[in-house]
Amino acid sequence: MEAKRSIVHMDLDSYFVSVERLFDSRLNGKPILIGGSGDRGVVASCSYEARKFGVHSAMPMRTARQLCPEALIIRGDFEKYSQKSHEVTEIIREEVPLFEKSSIDEFYIDLTGMDRFFGCFKLSQQIRQRIIKETGLPISLGLSENKTVSKVATGEAKPNNEKQILFGEEKPFLAPLSVRKIPMIGEKTSQTLYNMGVKKVQTLQQMPAELLQATFGKNGNMIWEKANGIDRSPVTPYSEAKSISTENTFEQDTIDVKMLEATLVAMCEQLTGKLRQNLQLTACVSVKIRYSDFDTHTMQQRIPYTSADHTLIPLVKELFRKLYNRRILIRLIGVRFSSLVYGNYQIKLFEDTQEQINLYQAMDKINGKFGEKTVCRAVGMSVGRRSFNPFNGMAV
Repeated sequence: MEAKRSIVHMDLDSYFVSVERLFDSRLNGKPILIGGSGDRGVVASCSYEARKFGVHSAMPMRTARQLCPEALIIRGDFEKYSQKSHEVTEIIREEVPLFEKSSIDEFYIDLTGMDRFFGCFKLSQQIRQRIIKETGLPISLGLSENKTVSKVATGEAKPNNEKQILFGEEKPFLAPLSVRKIPMIGEKTSQTLYNMGVKKVQTLQQMPAELLQATFGKNGNMIWEKANGIDRSPVTPYSEAKSISTENTFEQDTIDVKMLEATLVAMCEQLTGKLRQNLQLTACVSVKIRYSDFDTHTMQQRIPYTSADHTLIPLVKELFRKLYNRRILIRLIGVRFSSLVYGNYQIKLFEDTQEQINLYQAMDKINGKFGEKTVCRAVGMSVGRRSFNPFNGMAV
């Protein structure tokens, strides 16, 4: 018989806002918007006071300001958010043997088997209280048999609270909730379900899985399982990548600057796609060249955290132009992104526009489905559809 699991989900409440309030108590109790201040900017995070007006993350800033004119707008400081996230991560690392960091402010912890020694809910409560005490940040948690139910439980516990769903209580707990509460059911899927007359999870639970499969394909069965409190996905051990890089050794040494820059663009696009796929951002960019006589040079530059092509590609080309000063044949070029942190691309765009966010999300979706370089810059296509050989610099 399969052993019962004990999976904790922890989520820092209104994370960016909470960090800002740590550094400026005058923000307490006020509606706060974090994001780009221009009309075409996007809300990265908002306080509960702002949410009462209908504001939510990823909303255009112009709409948010119309809904909540009195809100204070803060551009945000990702370096600060990354540092506080690291503090929380280290506390969890000290307390438990197996945890997964799914984003900058969200964690899963596997406490299976701990009940015989201590009590899983009691232990998770103690970890939560330690995080609150040592970092000053509010955090909520859910405990259940699997990741899906625990995540939903955390959402129901918020703000700054905790909730346990006992074994066997998963279906009754989920039944009265809106289908939007189920992870992976977004706006488009929920609209399709509403059109089918499905608004509550209980209705999903009562539907044949085959009907959902016919409507949503392979995702249909996953939706049915999640609605019924079934989720076998494991907690993936957390390891922090310090860098990601790629290099290309040419079959023939070359001096063709256009071809070299096209190769750099293609490499950069591949790496930025990997960053966004892994929900990571970089703060340090390096370019490497090796001449035909094996003389090797690198140049790097620190930048604000990003994973945006339109920020990184011009910088990579600029570093290459500064490096390539001997005008002799080149044997190898490479690009490296380091000082990586976890953070979704769309919540980093404090100055970029909704159009740019939509573009990257669409590109990543298409490339994820049909393969790398299905959609890319025209200049990058000049080096063909080949992929380079990226590798991660993992923390030892």
